[in-house]
Amino acid sequence: MAKAADTMLYLDGVSVAFDGFKAINNLSIIVRPAEMLAIIGPNGAGKTTMMDIITGKTRPDSGDVLFDGRTDLTKLDEAAIANLGIGRKFQKPTVFESQTVWDNIEMALKKPRGVFATLFYAASADDTARIDEILDTVRLSARKNDFAANLSHGQKQWLEIGMLLAQDPKLLLVDEPVAGMTDSETVETAKLLKQIATTRSVVVVEHDMSFVRDLGSRVTCLAEGSVLAEGSLEQVSANPVVIERYLGR
Repeated sequence: MAKAADTMLYLDGVSVAFDGFKAINNLSIIVRPAEMLAIIGPNGAGKTTMMDIITGKTRPDSGDVLFDGRTDLTKLDEAAIANLGIGRKFQKPTVFESQTVWDNIEMALKKPRGVFATLFYAASADDTARIDEILDTVRLSARKNDFAANLSHGQKQWLEIGMLLAQDPKLLLVDEPVAGMTDSETVETAKLLKQIATTRSVVVVEHDMSFVRDLGSRVTCLAEGSVLAEGSLEQVSANPVVIERYLGR
């Protein structure tokens, strides 16, 4: 294992049991700054529980969970972890359908949240430039004045990724982003996440192997709560144990 100091996310020997069932079993994973990691594995492998542990929703029974080389995430609640700079995108997009694409991003920007601050808020030139930049990144500049309700499923996923970017996270956790997307949206989403991973750490949980191939990142295969194999997709896919326990099904 690398030293925790050089990492954005450091899990070492993490275990958690629910009613005697070990959902996560001595799991060790590292993500470096501005690196993408794709996580694959069968249902019940512990992928969601791992995300829950990183975001403070679930407390591990044992092990180290460190963020940015130093912060012990097991001591913090969900809100504190989100404020540190960890953004999580769930499988189903949650956007404000009755607001425009622009307003969705603007509402997500990191800014004072008090009643007066919100009442008298007007986007500064910096905010406007930032929103434009995010819309450009998530391929929605042309749709900025449209209501979010009118976007395709894939575009809603992009909008939600944009809302996470507006929070300026150092680490993005993205759960099955391309489920239900068209082929062209899937290809575009791989490009989008690769672009984001040039400046932030990104962890993608995914079942779609052609999408994982498009990401071109390091891949970790989980099974029964621990790491089964790690490496490029080619290395992991060729692993006999991975074939037997996951890909061969």
